Amino acid sequence: MSGEVARRLRPRRRSGADGGTDRDGPILFVDVDGVISLFGFDASAGLPGPFHWVDGVAHCIPPGSGKLLATLSERFELVWATGWEEKANEYLPSILDLPWPELPYLTFDGRATFGSAHWKLEAIGEYADGRPLAWIDDHIDAECHAWAGARAAPTLLIETAPATGITAEHVDELLVWADGLPSSR
Repeated sequence: MSGEVARRLRPRRRSGADGGTDRDGPILFVDVDGVISLFGFDASAGLPGPFHWVDGVAHCIPPGSGKLLATLSERFELVWATGWEEKANEYLPSILDLPWPELPYLTFDGRATFGSAHWKLEAIGEYADGRPLAWIDDHIDAECHAWAGARAAPTLLIETAPATGITAEHVDELLVWADGLPSSR
């Protein structure tokens, strides 16, 4: 992805009411599969959420995930970082009862590879453009950790269990991290 494309994808700064922030604060890149849409859980113990059909595929999406994202939007600019790309906005705001109709999303030019995350690094880095970032994903590999360690800007990686997804503990960790960042003002 070229820098030109990444800049075109970057929205104007927005208020927290629509999933963004009105300052150059941290960005939270949010994966969907394994973070919002769960898999690999023991169904005999009960479903973690209802199933929703997305382009003919059933996705188990706990309704509480929307409230967790809304809480995070108070401190982060939220950006979809998922192979779903624009499909995330077609389905998730209504499924999750989000207080905004859409979020910015990354495109990956066909590089999406299930079971790895390193294919997202270029797009994430270009969108962040030196800003502090956190990234929540169910598959953070060694290449992702090396990339994060080499960034000049503060970077936090949160790896979820795909059977559980995002939790209140993840939200707490993200908020504590964001509160510890130097003020950009």
